[in-house]
Amino acid sequence: MRALFVLLLLASVLLAAADWPQLRGPQGSGLCPSCGAMLVEFGPQKNVRWKTALPEGKSSPVLAGDRLFLTAAEGDELLTICLSRATGKVLWRRALPAPKREAQHKLNHRAAPTAVIGDDRVFVFFADYGLAAYSFDGTPRWQYPLGPFNSQHGIVASPVYADGRVVLVSDGDTDAFILAIDAYTGKTAWKQPRDVINGYSTPIVYHPPGGGPAQIIVPGSYRMTAYSAKDGEVLWFAGGLTCQPKSAPVIVDGILYFNGWTVGNDEGQQVELPPFAEVAAKADANGDRQLAQAELPKEWQPTGTWRAIDLDRNGFLNEREWNFFRTRRASRNSMMAVKLSGTSGDVTATHVLWRHSKSLPDVPAPLVYNGVVYLVRSGGIATSLDAKTGKVLKQGRLTGALEDYYSSPVGADGKVYAATEHGKVVVLRAAGEWEILAINDFESEIFATPALAGNEMYIRTRDALYAIAAPAR
Repeated sequence: MRALFVLLLLASVLLAAADWPQLRGPQGSGLCPSCGAMLVEFGPQKNVRWKTALPEGKSSPVLAGDRLFLTAAEGDELLTICLSRATGKVLWRRALPAPKREAQHKLNHRAAPTAVIGDDRVFVFFADYGLAAYSFDGTPRWQYPLGPFNSQHGIVASPVYADGRVVLVSDGDTDAFILAIDAYTGKTAWKQPRDVINGYSTPIVYHPPGGGPAQIIVPGSYRMTAYSAKDGEVLWFAGGLTCQPKSAPVIVDGILYFNGWTVGNDEGQQVELPPFAEVAAKADANGDRQLAQAELPKEWQPTGTWRAIDLDRNGFLNEREWNFFRTRRASRNSMMAVKLSGTSGDVTATHVLWRHSKSLPDVPAPLVYNGVVYLVRSGGIATSLDAKTGKVLKQGRLTGALEDYYSSPVGADGKVYAATEHGKVVVLRAAGEWEILAINDFESEIFATPALAGNEMYIRTRDALYAIAAPAR
């Protein structure tokens, strides 16, 4: 009986290890250590185990046991869909009403945030509604309406799960917050305001090796902040982030890696603007401490749209908005590595191990695989870095896939998989001196990050989900 118990326990552990419970899989790593042999060549007509038509959405699939979950939108309904991993059959779909339509970028989507699995439940977020929880059999457990939000491109961060709580970050232009919900009751555990603007990153959960509460580490405009999952207390922060982070962080061997890029913040593009008092003295003609665009001299004008810095959308800049604009013009894009041991308070000067500032992605997260950091930038530029030092190992073009990339790369079985907006999945040999092994064309846009398990890959295109696997022998 003892041997049987051990075998059953081992089987349950292996099953859990094979799951892909959130955006970018276990611990948000983008890796599948338990995966077996993974395919190099596949496509809509090749090595497809099954294909299921779906309503449109840009969220990524998540996996638990024999089930797969994702979100979509159809008409005025916000959908959570459960499929069989074995057959692709839709087991259930549940709809939430869409009482409002949040403003969003054209590349965003009403069903962009990815679901997260915690224990025996799946949790979803839609900016047009809020949070909701379902049992694996589709039973609604609770709903938590949220919004409206004030965000330039729309709230898009996916929820994460930590210590029995669902955590959501809403980094809007005003009224930003981080919120923890009890996973079983749907009640507020804690909520903290965030003094950030223009954030679009999904946080990562970190479990310190010495024990204690999990940390929720959140990239935001200009700084990375860690909160206690227990009560929302700020534990530490690191400065030097760009204005508008969109990528997700990853943690490997006690080091956090994060890539942040915003247009106008590459090295050499920084502009030092004067403080608000000096600007007001020169340009605030009526003394109301509100700056109209027509009042600003040419050298102080924004390079982008006025709306991007007019955070409360009233047509004028107040001191908070000017300070945001000033900091934005002076900030720098970078890929950074942060040591997590001994973190407390401001760790910018003590724990940032290295920074890299060339050819950075906009949206895709970094992949850290066997000591190498992989970055995939729009235009089809791939860069590999030494994870310890940030030294460039190789940079080159992904010939045959010189397109935009919004999906994040994933890795397994010595391979890296990166999908383009227009549906090409590039397969690289995972090495500092990477090489292209294949380019597989699905002929339909891909924004979702693939999910991996066993020897299978699940790829979501504009209107379908594919299960990719070698034919059974």
